Amino acid sequence: MKATTEGAAEDSTGTALSPPPSNPPPVSVKSFPADLSASIAVFLIALPLSLGIALATGAPLQAGLVAAAVGGIVAGRLGGAPLQVSGPAAGLTVVTAELIQRYGWRTTCAITVFAGCCQLGLAFLRTARSALMVSPAIVHGMLAGIGVTIALAQLHIVLGGTPQSSAVANVQGLPGQLADLHPVALGISALTLVILLGWPRLPGRIGRNLRKVPAALAAVATATAFAALAGLSLPRVDLPSWRSHALPELPEGPVLGLIAAVLTITLVGSVESLLSAVATDKLIASERGTDNRPPRVDLNRELRGQGAANIVSGALGGLPVTGVAVRSVANVKSGATSRNSSMMHGLWVLIAAALLVPVLDLIPLAALAALVMAVGVQMVSITHLRTVTRHREVLVYATTIVAVVLGGVLEGVAVGVAVAVGLALHRLARTRITVEELDGVHRVWARGQLTFLAVPRLSRVLNQIPHDRHAVIELDGSFMDHAAYETLHDWQDSHRAHGGSVEVTGRSVNRTPETDRSMADRGMVDPGLVDRGMGAGAGQRGTHQCCRPWTPWQNHCDHRADAGSGDAVDAQDRTIPGAAEGGPAVEPRRRGAGRLANGISAFQRDTAPRVRDELARLAREGQRPSQLFLTCADSRLVTSMITASGPGDLFTVRNVGNLVPLPGAESTDDSVAAAIEYAVDVLQVDSITVCGHSGCGAMQALLNSHPGTPMTPLRRWLRHGLPSLERMASRHHAWARISGRLPADAVEQLCLTNVVQQLEHLRAHESVARRLAEGTLELHGMYFHVGEAQAYLLSEGEDFFDCRVFDSVGQRA
Repeated sequence: MKATTEGAAEDSTGTALSPPPSNPPPVSVKSFPADLSASIAVFLIALPLSLGIALATGAPLQAGLVAAAVGGIVAGRLGGAPLQVSGPAAGLTVVTAELIQRYGWRTTCAITVFAGCCQLGLAFLRTARSALMVSPAIVHGMLAGIGVTIALAQLHIVLGGTPQSSAVANVQGLPGQLADLHPVALGISALTLVILLGWPRLPGRIGRNLRKVPAALAAVATATAFAALAGLSLPRVDLPSWRSHALPELPEGPVLGLIAAVLTITLVGSVESLLSAVATDKLIASERGTDNRPPRVDLNRELRGQGAANIVSGALGGLPVTGVAVRSVANVKSGATSRNSSMMHGLWVLIAAALLVPVLDLIPLAALAALVMAVGVQMVSITHLRTVTRHREVLVYATTIVAVVLGGVLEGVAVGVAVAVGLALHRLARTRITVEELDGVHRVWARGQLTFLAVPRLSRVLNQIPHDRHAVIELDGSFMDHAAYETLHDWQDSHRAHGGSVEVTGRSVNRTPETDRSMADRGMVDPGLVDRGMGAGAGQRGTHQCCRPWTPWQNHCDHRADAGSGDAVDAQDRTIPGAAEGGPAVEPRRRGAGRLANGISAFQRDTAPRVRDELARLAREGQRPSQLFLTCADSRLVTSMITASGPGDLFTVRNVGNLVPLPGAESTDDSVAAAIEYAVDVLQVDSITVCGHSGCGAMQALLNSHPGTPMTPLRRWLRHGLPSLERMASRHHAWARISGRLPADAVEQLCLTNVVQQLEHLRAHESVARRLAEGTLELHGMYFHVGEAQAYLLSEGEDFFDCRVFDSVGQRA
């Protein structure tokens, strides 16, 4: 998890989070110093940001301090994420600013109270987890759109002017604002931005000590000190007396508009808070052991805490409250151990609001505007853009951004949801149906899901086939609905009635055995295939009933059906030729030899006729694999299964632990290096994949190895995995992560780390380094979870294994 913006987190996918115990263990006195230190660090970040967000909304500046104090004390005490910090967030800035302009500040406070009540209602209905159903592309697009709107508005203050009422008006007013610059305000803003961006990059020991002060505080404090010492004349913070602090009043305005406002605050605030809570929980799990880890987040309790905080904040004249990622990350990184840290941070804000008013009044508004503008720009995250691009959701992301900027947050989210639904329907309906004639046989390929939307195209293609010809229909989709089924069946009856013949192959895994039997009865599938457990979706491979259509191997199955019509199988799974016919029983074969013979027999009978032409072509033309696939020798890893590859596709190297010895390393042989050189220089493969897997015995042996253990061939070989063990224990390398969760145990962590380390070993080979420099070779990391039958790919540039889902057409789903 990477927190990149105030209130925004990179990974918004919710893992299965168990609720904390009803009676959490009491906080030890020893943990109080850590909570105190963390609360001060969070307070120093929250103070300038709270003032800046209030400035951006057009609310009284005191409202930001009220929200920060209430968020820390109320949400910190009642919330379900112990280390999450709540307060005013940039994600609600645009919504709040619009409400203030339309209804006024006091009515906006009342709307905040009602939104808090709605959050309480949703929490009691236990609907918090449903917020995680929102597409991450919509959430990221919403935050990016809000960031653009904030940046455009604050840019006017940075330039010395006044922001307009909308993003479009701010863009239209920029030329005039640029023509009327205010050098003093621009200079203070530039100084703030330079310190804000350069502070984390201060070099040396002194820089390391200075970086302990938050960059936001350092930037605003420096700009304030410079403006005060130089005697600059420019607008500054003006905190009025608390006696004149505005409290809520009964809402006035159109009922539907007020309801929409309450729902908008509820929706945006809840989603942002819950996603931030999930992200904070992941950060804690990745950085702390079980001995000093607080209870896991309870999303419904967190929503109750946010609702209570919004009720109190609105009633006291504060901004809406949400959970915010930047302050939460600072809280975790500072060593907080309990909710006391968040509560104390709220207390410090309350004390500062009461005692530090003269100091706060010295802060230039241009410095706060520059700070908030930087936050808005950071909300348009390049990391989020890469994520949505990888998942082919750029359209949803971009549409949501544009809609938020042009129409508002609620309208933008609604448009984003509509586009996401439309895109999902498009992918469901996208089916490619082609036909070609070869040697008098008409072959029809249907790639994708066969639904009623594809029926017109399917019918048109089928009717192009002459009535008296043989047709082969290959269904390469995972679903076929009733309309498509009836269309295919009716055409088949008509085609056969006119003297033609039909063969239906392919997969349709969503059909039941009863449906397969029905299709066999109606002539759509060979009944013998159904009898052997194949069904319509399994094509013509003669696998057994205990095997699935995607398994041409059969060593794990009961092979009684493999025996010939005159053979029997004894209790030890040994074939006894002739016993079934009452003939003399021949000496039974050994179990291993029997299985090998049965497997060869099944290959010759069922598979060889189908691959003979392809293998003959490969024998003539030679091998031209596209990639080198380096994986473990574990018997459970079937490369052809997990890569959907066939003969000639992969140049496969297997060894214990999928290890790549470094060039020049002590080794018993050079077989791996020789295979790499041959694949890269002779076969000219396009890519190399290193594939690890769950439950790897080699990694388990590596973890359990001891220096005094006698050296054996296995131990000598596993020495090539010691760099992976060192990488996992090193503080200089982040732990490899897996999509949606942390590794289950140390063995899985080492399995993931080993893939990353072996990719580095690959880069050390001269032939690989040369091709990488030329840009003609790619390296990929892969992890296969055996028990879940799930493959993960290593994200580019990160030790993060992401679950990639592909549709039936071969594109990312």
